[in-house]
Amino acid sequence: LWLEEVEGERAMEWVRAHNEHSLGVLQGDPRYAQLHAQALEIVQSRDRIPGVGFNHDGTLDNFWQDATHVRGIWRTTTMDSYRTAEPRWETILDIDALAASEGKNWVYKGVTCLPPQETRCLVSLSDGGKDAVTIREFDRATRTFVADGFNLSESKGGASWIDENTLLISRDFGEGSLTDSGYPRTVRLLRRGQSIEQAPIVFEGQQTDVSVSGYTLRDADGVVKATLINRGINFYEGETWRLNADGTTTQLQLPAKSNINALVQGQLVVTTDQDWTAPSGQEFQTGEGIAWNLEQWLANPATPAQLVIRPTEREAIEGISATRNKLVVALYENVRGSVYVYQPNPSGEWARSRLDLPQNVTVGVGSASEQNDQVFVSVAGYLNPSSLYLADAATGQADVVKSLPAKFDATGMVVEQFEARSADGTMIPYFVVHKGDMPMDGSNATLLYGYGGFQSSLLPGYSATVGKLWLERGGVYVIANTRGGGEFGPRWHQAALQENRQRAHEDFQAVAEDLIARGVTSQPHLGIMGGSQGGLFMGAMLTQRPDLINAAVIQVPLFDMLRFHKLLAGASWIAEYGNPDIAEERAWIEQYSPYQRLAAGQPYPEVFIHTSTKDDRVHPGHARKAAARLEELGYPVLFYENTDGGHAAGANLRETARRLALEYTYLTRRLMDQPSAGAAE
Repeated sequence: LWLEEVEGERAMEWVRAHNEHSLGVLQGDPRYAQLHAQALEIVQSRDRIPGVGFNHDGTLDNFWQDATHVRGIWRTTTMDSYRTAEPRWETILDIDALAASEGKNWVYKGVTCLPPQETRCLVSLSDGGKDAVTIREFDRATRTFVADGFNLSESKGGASWIDENTLLISRDFGEGSLTDSGYPRTVRLLRRGQSIEQAPIVFEGQQTDVSVSGYTLRDADGVVKATLINRGINFYEGETWRLNADGTTTQLQLPAKSNINALVQGQLVVTTDQDWTAPSGQEFQTGEGIAWNLEQWLANPATPAQLVIRPTEREAIEGISATRNKLVVALYENVRGSVYVYQPNPSGEWARSRLDLPQNVTVGVGSASEQNDQVFVSVAGYLNPSSLYLADAATGQADVVKSLPAKFDATGMVVEQFEARSADGTMIPYFVVHKGDMPMDGSNATLLYGYGGFQSSLLPGYSATVGKLWLERGGVYVIANTRGGGEFGPRWHQAALQENRQRAHEDFQAVAEDLIARGVTSQPHLGIMGGSQGGLFMGAMLTQRPDLINAAVIQVPLFDMLRFHKLLAGASWIAEYGNPDIAEERAWIEQYSPYQRLAAGQPYPEVFIHTSTKDDRVHPGHARKAAARLEELGYPVLFYENTDGGHAAGANLRETARRLALEYTYLTRRLMDQPSAGAAE
């Protein structure tokens, strides 16, 4: 338990000793230097596509980090300039300069500007990469922080503009104002000139809720159509309340598991993550997209909804955005993406058309213009470097505006999709990226990646670092699309919730067994990698089927599942895993909790566990205790803790490069070196 004292003297001494040992081993490997140089070149590369967001005046904003701007700059350009090979950027805010001038370790966490002019903005800054942020008012026109402007001290939570003198804020207001998960429990209305103590509470959730927050629903012209409060009861179920003009609140009649996605042409678009009978008597299925005329529905909740999108069993909605007049939807079929444009039609069925984009790739719907029907769409595949299209949702035309050069030599490489049969018979798809001429004799160094939770889908994407540091050197990369993810919509996720969590672990194990059965790899050459919930996944594989693997990279993991709800944001994940304080639920968590299952005399490989001191989401105690327990049981362990950086474990690019080089040095030692040297001790 003393290792859970994040900055405790004894704990930090333990961390320093382990860092010294692990860095000594891995950085002492003759291959580390080259891997580090390659990783650094990739993460600091300037030829990345600058992702942009539309502004009201047609200009485009971007946040950019590189070797010169390690913390990053918020900058802007015009559409015409952006279309050129070398856009002319104007800096709005330089985070490196700000950090230096204020003597702070600032990490940029985003900005929200007040529509429609978007000159007044709220900038979120984190100390060292934590989720908790300081929020400060910024004048985009003068490019300075507003003297005596809104200034909210460090807290988890957020702030939304209602008008230029009013914010909806959810913060840590002191004793009793946070939920058990450590997030805000109240929403207040803050007027310019007030202290947050003077701001009246407009909504209060329960202590057991995950969080509450407020936001505005605006039309394409920036006019507020409704001021809403989201009460997150658990990670998946919530309520949406409308804040009325007189300060009272009214609950909206929506499914407990649903998302408000867009307001387009007066139509409110919602996706439902459960079967639901609407007040109108209509029945809707899990994973569907529906719409109402917002004004009519707010006046009368029994107003009939329109069915807009009905995915099939192997389809899932991965993203929804709205231009001025159209709804733009990223729809995946068997983990391959396409983009459809829907035409709002108040009197009947919404017509849909498909954007002209490459096939068998990942598509991401980016920023959409509220002035016209332009929308940015990103396209990438495991072997396809990212490209950015500017699409016109009105005509269906899509043109490439930016594309990246290849970052690794993919000559002769192929991507295959297979299926493995899980323990209960469910077929689990997975992708294998490899050199086409690899022998199927079990000799290939193979890295199997998984996540398997929170309805988060693992979609085909281009990873320059995986390509350069692994594939190009003859490694095989495998991505398992297990249950718990969102690859086939909410049902695919819900199949591995709570008492069914073990199904996801069995899915991952089934993929490992299938790889071995096909001759792609064998135990001495098979390693696994995953972070956060994926770190729990790795712990489950390590403790349940160590006989299948010879390496495990366990990143910022959840590991002690009997205490996860007591640490930092842990209580917010009870809806995913269950509550260890309830005997029946504790029983099913105990079956797989990796920390408790660690035992002597097992064929565990030497694992590499890493975390971050500044992670205020998944407590670093999980990773520390995992390493300490393994050592206590007599196993060699490599443990590294970045004493900066938040849950993404890299507050700056240099630290990211170091982490990558450590991981691939470790994997090289375990999986590419001769089996006799690399086999489990």
